[in-house]
Amino acid sequence: MSSGKILVAQGGGPTAVINQSLVGVVLEARRFRNVTRIYGALHGVRGIVNEDFVDLTQETSHNLELVAATPSSALGSTRDKPDLKYCEEIFKVLKAHEIEHFFYIGGNDSSDTVRIVAEQAQAAGYPLRAIHIPKTIDNDLVGNDHTPGFPSAARFVAQAFAGANLDNASLPGVYVGVVMGRHAGFLTAASALGKKFPDDGPHLIYLPERVFSIEQFLADVKDTYARYGRCVVAVSEGIHDASCAPIATLLAKEVERDAHGNVQLSGTGALADLLCDEIKDKLGIKRVRGDTFGYLQRSFIGCVSDVDQREAREVGEKAVQFAMWGDRNGSVAIKRTGFYSVDYELMPLEAVAGKTRTMEDEFIDEKGTGVTDAFRMYLRPLLGSGMPDAYRLRPAPVPKILKR
Repeated sequence: MSSGKILVAQGGGPTAVINQSLVGVVLEARRFRNVTRIYGALHGVRGIVNEDFVDLTQETSHNLELVAATPSSALGSTRDKPDLKYCEEIFKVLKAHEIEHFFYIGGNDSSDTVRIVAEQAQAAGYPLRAIHIPKTIDNDLVGNDHTPGFPSAARFVAQAFAGANLDNASLPGVYVGVVMGRHAGFLTAASALGKKFPDDGPHLIYLPERVFSIEQFLADVKDTYARYGRCVVAVSEGIHDASCAPIATLLAKEVERDAHGNVQLSGTGALADLLCDEIKDKLGIKRVRGDTFGYLQRSFIGCVSDVDQREAREVGEKAVQFAMWGDRNGSVAIKRTGFYSVDYELMPLEAVAGKTRTMEDEFIDEKGTGVTDAFRMYLRPLLGSGMPDAYRLRPAPVPKILKR
């Protein structure tokens, strides 16, 4: 007889809407009479191995709705990247607690974890249904039109650059904003949605999908500064040279690495400072400022897309429906069906796990320093309603008397 137990966990970087997916799982699961308990694992797969579970069955619907509207991971997250041995431990715990439905909300690594655990269960003849629920601000999950978390982060980036542009127009100079994105430039490209007038920034956008040259970068900044008297630049943290070496490592005297050996790109501020130093030293422009958006863009509480909230809830709901009514494991995927509507499919785990999507060529302009109208059309409906707008004076010049 089925135990009726469900386990849900959250992995990887938090987002503004990941709790919508969590609550979508819990509330949808309650609709099925065969579900007896809904557990949540604290801090992702680490919480599973350590058996750190909480009983979400006892949460009130009202409190769940409040949590759903709150950014970041309510269950906590982890950066652990499980290998085969780690996944074997996960499976042992699931089996010991008689959990027969496993939902993991996360990105590329999380989908691979679900795949390995599902294979372990199948090999052991254990009746486990394992479903991956998409989440990543990088928008780099294959098979998805877009992923929950990205639209809200993109909304923040677009608004932040709109504000930076207004600031830069008041006090002209060069401004460099560094945005998250190691391999995919979707989030950095979202900066273009903050433009309204032809001379608005960002004037230059640099993405990891294109090779970055310091010399060409300086030439671009020089030309833009000469044309407008100022220059706003959006840069992805993952920009690299022709040998795929991160620019941050080429300019920095010391390189910081994370626990997995990857060059630390997020949250250091190094790349923005290094690029600003290059501009000051090589171009002689005095007013040069840089910012690193870092973790601000992930869970910013005052800048959430209502479209993102709705879809994040629905992928959680659909995950439960696929698990209860289907006969296979998989990864929930968002498919665009019109302008603007979406549908949800269950993709094979092996089609998603461990793979990375990058920006399509049709979204990047010929020079490689901007985006196309196709990208603007793609992103605009995702940003949601109530996007703020900026306006300008229409000055009527007064004739000079002394300075004619």
